[in-house]
Amino acid sequence: MEKEQGSKKKHGKLKTVIIILVILLIIIIVAASQGENNDSATTTESETRQETLVETEAGTIQESEAQEAETEAETESQASDVPIEYQSALAQAENYSDLMHMSKQGIYDQLVSEYGGQFSAEAAQYAVDNVNADWNANALASAKSYSDTMHMSKQGIYDQLISEYGEQFTPEQAQYAVDNVEADWKLNALESAKSYQEHMNMSPEAIRDQLVSEYGGQFTAEEADYAIQNLPK
Repeated sequence: MEKEQGSKKKHGKLKTVIIILVILLIIIIVAASQGENNDSATTTESETRQETLVETEAGTIQESEAQEAETEAETESQASDVPIEYQSALAQAENYSDLMHMSKQGIYDQLVSEYGGQFSAEAAQYAVDNVNADWNANALASAKSYSDTMHMSKQGIYDQLISEYGEQFTPEQAQYAVDNVEADWKLNALESAKSYQEHMNMSPEAIRDQLVSEYGGQFTAEEADYAIQNLPK
């Protein structure tokens, strides 16, 4: 009788253990299933965000391309409204600015000249008003050329830049040029003095007078003295 009761107790405990194990297994399965669902939801959300980002970037690119196309169309439309003569004058003006570094007034005069472009005043005005030019930079380039090839003084270059018979830059543009050109004015005076000595057989004193003259080199007295002192003996 006692054995039978002991056997029943053992069977009861075994059932209890099995039930607990089954419950634990169910809990593990449910937890794993929820984890998979969460991972799947997270993955889906990430993919959705990426798709949204791609769509946004694509929309931005399309919008940018549309704006560029619209701008190009407007430019072409504006260009088509400009007479051929005006377009030709503008092309010549760009060449004069880029290659010869001419002033705005100088380009205009060249365009309308009977010995130059022979364009109408209206076409020439359109050209100088629309040419892509940096007039200060053009004046500076001209000043450098006068200094390097003709060894002119600072004042001489300034006067040449603003002269109506010269470059015809504005006083502001000419001043910018002579203030920013890389030049050694004493060496320029010396080179001018050597030229007077070699080609005109002038005396040192006459050379000095020519260098400082307002109708001559327009060098300073200091620059002229340096030149005379360093002339070949």
